[in-house]
Amino acid sequence: MRQITVTEHLLLHQKLSPTATGQFTSLLNELILAAKIISREVNKAGLVDILGYTGETNIQGEEVQRLDEFANRVIIHRMERAGVLCAMASEEHADLIQVPQRFPKGQYFLVFDPLDGSSNIEANVSIGTIFSIYRRIEGTSDQVELAQVLQKGAEQVAAGYFIYGSSTVMVYSTGRGVHGFTLDPSVGEFLLSHSDIKIPEQGKIYSVNEAYWNYWDGATQRAVSIFKDPNSDLGQLYSLRYIGSLVADFHRNLLYGGVFMYPIDYRDPKKPRGKLRLLCEASPLSMIVEQAGGMATDGVNNILDIEPQELQQRTPLFIGSKKDVAKIKEIYQQNEVG
Repeated sequence: MRQITVTEHLLLHQKLSPTATGQFTSLLNELILAAKIISREVNKAGLVDILGYTGETNIQGEEVQRLDEFANRVIIHRMERAGVLCAMASEEHADLIQVPQRFPKGQYFLVFDPLDGSSNIEANVSIGTIFSIYRRIEGTSDQVELAQVLQKGAEQVAAGYFIYGSSTVMVYSTGRGVHGFTLDPSVGEFLLSHSDIKIPEQGKIYSVNEAYWNYWDGATQRAVSIFKDPNSDLGQLYSLRYIGSLVADFHRNLLYGGVFMYPIDYRDPKKPRGKLRLLCEASPLSMIVEQAGGMATDGVNNILDIEPQELQQRTPLFIGSKKDVAKIKEIYQQNEVG
């Protein structure tokens, strides 16, 4: 059977768009190359002095791990030279990353989390790179302004992630379904392995850190409780599966069905909207799940409809199978009315 590479898949979809210029394909090809480099380092991380902390903290107040820093540098280095971006935003940077004047620019804007789940690196848990692509809103200056790139998730041109586990997998969508590709290390190519992914309408898994139960409000506790109640109107008892690596939990639930939850908790008053970042984590995964037939909400609003007000804006996230997420949203809406 002939294997389809991700590049062939991209070119096929490019032909379906009458306005395609080839810039978008170049963008994704550069991103794929960066992911291959990161994958190589992740796979040998236990053999070289790349694990551990740099001694620095990122803008989130989290210690930066060496592999985090490496992944961040690789993506910026590759993408600023691609000639298709006007600017970038990374989880590791407080401000926009401008493309230097010496490099040609394009009209695309890239948002990324270079290494999601990196706190699990030394435990050999699957980690990943999450990305989101927008078109810049036209402006009068060559310098990109924040207002030109702060767009709601519904405006994404494409989104996806690379997951580095027992194999390296790329999952992406350009608004025409969701497709997965597995890296064949013998030829260095991502080959189509999951065509037109559809998440089950109802799952059997719920993913949440229940250790924070006492820090949740009543609506959140009721929303989680329903998955543990065999007599609920969902009609079944769910299994708890929580890795603590967003991209790994999401990927499993995307394939098998289920819901991932990261609600607001009240441990840290500095994070009144939760922990996860809207632009580099919630929005790209929400595009993926909606294209696969699922749903994503902050409890009240659909994630893709939220207008970001700042680059590192945080949000609660409930994402996964449509029936499961809809039930959570129903509980939160009842709480607002009550």
